Amino acid sequence: MKHVLVYSDSLSWGIIPSTRKRLHFEQRWPGVMEISLCAAGLKVRVIEDCLNGRRTAWDDPFKPGRNGLAGLAQRIEIHSPLDLVILMLGTNDFQSMHEHNAWLSSQGILALVSTIRSAPIEPDMPVPPILVVAPPAIQTPKGPIAPKFQGGEHKCVGLADAYRRVCEEANCHFFDAGSVITSSEVDGVHLDLEQHFILGKAVAEISKSLLA
Repeated sequence: MKHVLVYSDSLSWGIIPSTRKRLHFEQRWPGVMEISLCAAGLKVRVIEDCLNGRRTAWDDPFKPGRNGLAGLAQRIEIHSPLDLVILMLGTNDFQSMHEHNAWLSSQGILALVSTIRSAPIEPDMPVPPILVVAPPAIQTPKGPIAPKFQGGEHKCVGLADAYRRVCEEANCHFFDAGSVITSSEVDGVHLDLEQHFILGKAVAEISKSLLA
């Protein structure tokens, strides 16, 4: 059995845009990924660690525990041995209370990669390969979350390219989700149901070779 940890935010938690409801496991992309890999003959368990509002490396001034660095090493320790860690974070770095740009978010991802590789896992357990997935660009935020993400569509410009560069430097794997999906037509930030299916299938294809 192969074990994959998905460390992410509400885009992977499966929030239904403009609601506080959640898609079922088989509808959200980590579940689609697991089902696809198992159907292809791989024995895979996808562990979801996806927290609404999680940043790469910054605190939420209103809600505790949203800094992605907090407790990450212990999560790797808890779930090891792991065969793959997938990081898909960054969208919340561009909330209206932050003055971040793509480069700063890429440095947050780099800090997460370093933390995973230095986690205090047991002797002889493997340091897992890491796949960084750049989330799709924020569109014009709409609905109840519009004030929270005001201006995010401008601050996130260049995110995929910035992530690609740090992944090359850190020698970890990279995928641009924006190459196959866009953010929600409903709220401009999250993923619609059909986007989860497309992304889950795409990440499953990439993961096949990484899990071989």
